[in-house]
Amino acid sequence: MNYGKDDKSAVQAKYDAQKIAFGPIMFQAARALRDLGILEIIKRERDGMKEDDIASKLGLSVYGVKVLLEAGLSMELVYMKDDKYILTKTGFFVLSDQLSRVNMDFVNDVNYLGMFHLKESILSDRPAGLDVFGKWDTIYEALKDLPDEVRKSWFGFDHYYSDIAFPEILPIIFKDAPKNILDVGGNTGKFALKCAAYNEDVSVTILDLPGQIKEARENIREQGVEDRVSFQEANLLDQSQPFPTGFDGVWMSQFLDCFSKPEILSLLLRAKDALSERGSVYILETYWDNQRFEASTYSLHATSLYFTCLANGNSQMYHTRDMLELIDQAGLKVVEEFPEIGVSHTLFRCIRE
Repeated sequence: MNYGKDDKSAVQAKYDAQKIAFGPIMFQAARALRDLGILEIIKRERDGMKEDDIASKLGLSVYGVKVLLEAGLSMELVYMKDDKYILTKTGFFVLSDQLSRVNMDFVNDVNYLGMFHLKESILSDRPAGLDVFGKWDTIYEALKDLPDEVRKSWFGFDHYYSDIAFPEILPIIFKDAPKNILDVGGNTGKFALKCAAYNEDVSVTILDLPGQIKEARENIREQGVEDRVSFQEANLLDQSQPFPTGFDGVWMSQFLDCFSKPEILSLLLRAKDALSERGSVYILETYWDNQRFEASTYSLHATSLYFTCLANGNSQMYHTRDMLELIDQAGLKVVEEFPEIGVSHTLFRCIRE
């Protein structure tokens, strides 16, 4: 396997090293430019605005606006012409692009403080950064108790990627007319609700931790589909706990990346045992090697460190090869592959060997 290159000049390489060194500071400056309304007010003025006018209209000090905008020049969020600041394309995306906003909020609210403990997490094989919120073994146990802003940003990040993918996925899954689906790691019940709306004959069982089941149950009840969505509580890390059986489809969406390789193998073995004779296991994941854009790979490598430092200390966004090897070890085989789903996903349909 080959990836990347080293063909920069020494000057460019040293400049890039400074971007890394000051990255955390500049990140907060970008957030302040966005959240204080500075980028927004500049966006409205095509010919640009001066510092004094921006400060006056927003009720901010000229000093505060000045230092943020000068940082914005180096980040290329704005540029200056005739002493006026004008929004760049990058500034537009930081301000108005939903993907960029979701990622920035996730980094700030969920990750920022905890990432100070990344080195400790590597050395201890545990998510040491999670301690900034309390004492849990994984973030999944903590979700129901995290501060509201943290929960909002965590779910915003998680749902953004899955919600975009669902419209492409449902026709694939229902092509074989499954009568029942096991949604492993069903979280808030979004996929179950999509299935219930898409096909009035299907029944879905959500398998997840008690905290997630409680929230999913409330959402299912609000939508009035309790007769077709059922629930089973489980500690999915307990390898002695089998999955319920007899399902035409076992669904795992953005789920297996939450576990280490040995844990994934255990989950796949139990998923295989849960299948009916004609059943399929559907695995939807984002693989860092299977991306069209460098921005996606960059984001996935960064997200792996969230798993290391805050989520559980032992999982990551995997290379395709890693998952295919585990699928094979579990006695499953990929019979269909659907790349470039949603923002950056790949869907595998697997059956028993």
